[in-house]
Amino acid sequence: WTVRETMKRKLMSFIRERARSGWMQGELQASQVITRGTLLDPEALTIGFARRFATYKRATLLFRDLERLKELLHNQWRPVQLIFAGKAHPADEPGRYFIHEVMRYCDDHKLGGHVAFLENYDMHMAKFLVQGVDIWLNTPRFPLEASGTSGQKAALNGVINLSVLDGWWKEGYNGANGWGIEPLIGNQDVQAQDEHDAQQLYRMLQQEAIPLYYQRDLDGIPRGWLQLMKESLRSNAPRFCTKRMVKEYVDTLYAPVMIFCARATRGLRRPSLDARSGRSFNPHP
Repeated sequence: WTVRETMKRKLMSFIRERARSGWMQGELQASQVITRGTLLDPEALTIGFARRFATYKRATLLFRDLERLKELLHNQWRPVQLIFAGKAHPADEPGRYFIHEVMRYCDDHKLGGHVAFLENYDMHMAKFLVQGVDIWLNTPRFPLEASGTSGQKAALNGVINLSVLDGWWKEGYNGANGWGIEPLIGNQDVQAQDEHDAQQLYRMLQQEAIPLYYQRDLDGIPRGWLQLMKESLRSNAPRFCTKRMVKEYVDTLYAPVMIFCARATRGLRRPSLDARSGRSFNPHP
């Protein structure tokens, strides 16, 4: 738990330094400094959402019921904060609109500095995020998620995933290593899908994730949360890594092909008769 707290403080320091630097260089106005995360509390439950802002990933799903979200964010004894980061393709107007929507919520004083958007998302920033947040949120519209590698990286750093059961999390979730949102299968109404998934998301946060995070022992350690972290590492780290991927490719593809080719080559090496001289020869000496 000490390591988890250390990584979280490193994330907060990184965010504040970026905001300070942006203000000093004239890139940010004073009012924008707050929306870039300077008021984030390292003691509060922190949810991260960082990825490409494609519309099917539904970055704004958590804002669907603002009143319910405010209750979660402003709980005096169990506060929650959100960190968003990402980019949209220049030609993806709906994706760019989602970014503007998130930034608009960041500017909303009613959310009290509990929501931040980090601009200029890159791999360096991603490293701090996948190490420093408490929950990694992924809300794709089923069944459009191909994988979701950011969640895999977060899991390798002891971060708990809360995601729609699609992409990699459909395989990675075992019921005891995070939270999985069951998609509304068979209903093509996107509004019904969004409402169903949003309500599950609020319920999981309010009834399960938040109480578990703030349930501490006499030493101030959330034992239940630590158990969840350990199970996430135990169940996902060996499966979703390059070592396992390469071994599986070798075992199921490369090795069988090499064996097949070796056997075929041995067949070609058998001596054959030279029709002109009557002597045998090996075409592959």
